[in-house]
Amino acid sequence: MNENNPTVTEADLHAFADGLLSPEKQAELQAWLTENPEDAAAVAAWQAQNDDIRAMFSPYAKAKDGDTDLISKNRSTSSEQAIAPQRSRRLMLLAASFALFFAGAAAGHFGPDLFARPEMRLTAIEALPQQAHSAFVVYASDVRHPVEVGADQEAHLATWLGKRMNIAGLKVPSLQKLGFQLVGGRLLPINGTPGALFMYENASGQRLTVLLGHNSGNTTTSFRFASSGAVETFYWIDGDLGYAVTGEISRDMLRQVADECYKQFSS
Repeated sequence: MNENNPTVTEADLHAFADGLLSPEKQAELQAWLTENPEDAAAVAAWQAQNDDIRAMFSPYAKAKDGDTDLISKNRSTSSEQAIAPQRSRRLMLLAASFALFFAGAAAGHFGPDLFARPEMRLTAIEALPQQAHSAFVVYASDVRHPVEVGADQEAHLATWLGKRMNIAGLKVPSLQKLGFQLVGGRLLPINGTPGALFMYENASGQRLTVLLGHNSGNTTTSFRFASSGAVETFYWIDGDLGYAVTGEISRDMLRQVADECYKQFSS
C-alpha cells in the first residue's frame, strides 16, 4: 500500500471488512480495492455474510436502558489494540479464519493451526472460541466424569455456578425441543475468572457444550462461527458476558442451539 507496507494480506482485507482498521488504514485499503477487483469482491462477500448473521438474530434484540444493540457497530479501544503492529498478523489471521469458516471455504486450511497456538495473546472475543473448543474436546469425550454436577441437581448447578460467576438468576438452558438433554455442568476458568460449562447429549450420544465466561472488555459482538476439524463453535459476546456453543454437529443445528440459548439467557 506504501513503501513500508507494499502488500495487502488477507488479514488486512478481513480487518477492512469488519471495520477494525484506523481511518487512515481503511482509506488505504479502499484505494487498494479500487485497483484490485478480485479482493473487492471477496470483501463484499464477507460483509454480506456479516449482514446475514445480523439479520438472522435482529428479531431478538431488546432495547433497554444502558443496553447496546445486539449487533454493535462501535468498536472498543481493545479491538483497535488487538490489531497493533506487533500482533496484527496472528490476530488478523484468527479473525480472517472465522469469516472463512462461516463461508465454508477454508476450514481445513486454517482451523488446526490456529487452535494449536496457546501462546497467542488473545482478546476476549478471540480467546472465547479457543477455550470453548478446548473444553469440549477435554470433557465431551469423558465417559465417567464429563461433569461435576449432574442433571439431577440442575437447580443446585444453576445456583452454584451463578454464585461463583456473580450472576443473579443464572439459567441452565433447556434444549429438549431440539433433542438434547442436560448431562450436567462444571466450573471452568475462563479468561482467569470463574466460568460455566453446561453439557448436553441427544439420543444418538452426540454431545454439545454451552460455555459462559466474563468479558472484561464489556463489548458486544455479532454471532460468529469458528471451526477446528469436525468441531464447530458458534459464539458471541453480549455486554459483560461471552457465550459459546460447541459440538461435532451440523452448523445448522449448532445455530439453532445458539439461537435457543440466546433467547433463554436474554429472557
